Amino acid sequence: MKNEKKQIPLRLSEKLYADIMVWAEDDFRSVNGQIEYILSECVKQRKKTGKYVSEHFDDDPDFNVKDFE
Repeated sequence: MKNEKKQIPLRLSEKLYADIMVWAEDDFRSVNGQIEYILSECVKQRKKTGKYVSEHFDDDPDFNVKDFE
């Protein structure tokens, strides 16, 4: 199997789809591309730490505005 992609049926709630669509638009991706990106990042995280998501997944980002002044 070279660089072939597997097609799978996927059912999402309207709310989740809408949230992913907004996120995809922000990242200049299609919804399908965004879902693939999210899943790829989760798999990388799982391989790296043995956990499905980061322990800091829900933490607010730590923006240091002084770095950009």
